[in-house]
This record gives sequence, structure tokens and C-alpha cells, in this order.
Amino acid sequence: MCNTEFHFYDRLQISEREDTFLEPKERLRAMEKPLLAWYGSRARVLPWREDPKPYRVWVSEIMLQQTRVEAVKPYFERFMDALPEIKDLAEAEDDRLMKLWEGLGYYSRVRNLKAAAVRVMEQYKGELPASYEELLSLPGIGSYTAGAIASIAYGIPVPAVDGNVLRVISRILADRSDIKKASVKTAVETLLKEVMPSDKASSYNQGLIETGALVCIPGKEPRCSQCPMESVCLTKRQGLWKEIPWKSPSKKRRIEERTVFIIENQGKAAIRKRPSTGLLASLYELPNTEGHLTGEEARAYLGVPEEAVERLEALEPSLHIFSHVEWHMTGYRAVLKRAWQDPDHTAFMVEKEEIRDRYPLPNAFSAYKDILFQKEDGT
Repeated sequence: MCNTEFHFYDRLQISEREDTFLEPKERLRAMEKPLLAWYGSRARVLPWREDPKPYRVWVSEIMLQQTRVEAVKPYFERFMDALPEIKDLAEAEDDRLMKLWEGLGYYSRVRNLKAAAVRVMEQYKGELPASYEELLSLPGIGSYTAGAIASIAYGIPVPAVDGNVLRVISRILADRSDIKKASVKTAVETLLKEVMPSDKASSYNQGLIETGALVCIPGKEPRCSQCPMESVCLTKRQGLWKEIPWKSPSKKRRIEERTVFIIENQGKAAIRKRPSTGLLASLYELPNTEGHLTGEEARAYLGVPEEAVERLEALEPSLHIFSHVEWHMTGYRAVLKRAWQDPDHTAFMVEKEEIRDRYPLPNAFSAYKDILFQKEDGT
């Protein structure tokens, strides 16, 4: 079978060299067999691929949004061990769920994951629907995730177009359209739906995604010599990889200055819960305030007499970048001689181990969380 596929591929290379121009659909149909052969022999071994049940595919795809594959692996395994079925997810306490997600970021993803699980329990008897349209109606599931679940778990021939696929298709067709536009993504989805094989939807979609992740990589020169679609790629032929795909410039992120406090007393540290709406909603955080405070301002923030402070030390600055805002942080570590009473009555003292094991602190505070445990860990 492989010989036949690559024989087809060789004939295609010859026809292209003879200047037989292919229309977009013809070009995409021509790449099908070499793509499937390449994916069949080079696909990475990933835990959600080894057992592509609908729930596992769904969780993995949500985790993989804006997160690298290698970073996701341990989170996925831990999540599956803790919440092996949709019912477990639907019934999970929010703090426990956020703790399982801690470090992955973009916490609205896991909130939507739970909301969708609740709806699946109520409307679909605990089973993800085997329908692209019904999947699309669930919270947090857009066209890409619906396409991935439908094609990988159920074999339904619908496209799954993410950033990797947009980049690959744009380069194959030398299309300079702005891939940040929803209309461009919709056009690619429509085109792929017309040409994708009806009986190999899973391998086809995953092959395109895998090619974008491993070969037609973002931001760097593509590894064209490793690509099964090299001979049909117009961007390769025209040397345009620096120009395609095209993305319109992003808006400049807003910068916020903050001062973060590590406040300790007898093995406990202060944390507080963030508001239920807005950035990092309902997660826990180290006490912090707007602006970069001086040492005197930091003492005033603590609201305790000077004799109650055993030590107050300035910490190194830290930067955390969200999609639309940057936190430029400085910090102080305050070791107190008595338990701290927050003047605003929002923070509370907990054992350090509880911060490690129970309370979810987002990555924005990771540099200061590491400092909190430094002496305890001997690092």
C-alpha cells in the first residue's frame, strides 16, 4: 500500500515540474495520500492517542490549547487519574479542579470544561454526543475542538482547524490571507471538508496538526525536506515561508505594576481568594496591591507595628504575561512575630503545605511561590 501511495506522490512531483498548475482543491486532494502515509509512520506516541475515547480526546484538546504537548502530558495523566469519567468532572469541587489545572493557565478553559460536563450529564446521559453540531453547542467547545472530538473519537469527516493547520494550508496554497480572521479559518474549514477522506478523518486531521507541530513549524524556517507535501507546497516553491502565513499585528498589551507579599508566621503564609469574575477568577493568590511600593509603603501595607516584624526583605522583580495584560511585579517577604491580620479582611493564614497541596495559585505568582518554599526545601 505504501508503495502505491508514494508512486502516486512521485507522479505528482513530475506533473508539478512540468508546470501543470493545480487548483486549490486539486492541490489539497493531491497531498492526501503522502500525508496519511507520513502520519502512519511518524505520529508521536501520546497518551490520548493510545486510547482515543471521546472524554480523553476532549480533555486533551482543551489542555493543548495554548500549551505545549510535552507540558500537557503530566497534567493529562494526573487529571485522568483523578477524574476518570465525565461524571467525576461534573461533580468535582471547584478548588480541587483548579488545583488539578494549576500551572496550565487560561483557567476559563477548565471552568467551561466542567460546565460542559454538567450539561453532558443532564442532556446526554454522561456520554459526549457523536455529532459535530451538538458538540459545538457545549460550553468551551469551538469549531476546532468539536472537529477534533468528532473526527478522532468518532471518525466523523469534519475538519479540525487550529493554528498548525492554518499555517500548513496557507503555505501549501501560498495564501496571504490574515489567519487571525475568523472568516479565513471558516474558509479553510469549508475547503478541507470538501477534500478530506470520509473514511480516514482522524488520521487526516491529526496528520495536518502533526505536520504543523513538527515540520511546518511556527516562527522558524520549516523543515521542508521532512515534509510529505513538499512537492505541492507553493510557499516552498516560491521561497515565501517568512511571509506566509500572514497575521495582522496584535494589540499592545496593557502594563500593570503590582507589589506581591509573602507574609509568614510560624510555618504559615497568607493567601486570599480572587473575585469570582474577571482575570484569574476564584483562584487564590498571595496578597498584592497595585503599584511598586517602597520599603516604607510595604510596612504600611502590612498594617502591623514595627516590633511585630522579624524581617522584611525586598524580592527580585517578576514578569507575567497574559493575553492582553502584563504584570510587572516586585515583591517583599515579611516574616512576622505573630499571626497576620489582614487590614482589608480578605486574606487568611494557612499552612504552607496547604498552599502546595490544596489551594490553586496561578502561574502569575510562581516566582514568589518558589521563594516561599525555598528554605523549607533547602534550595
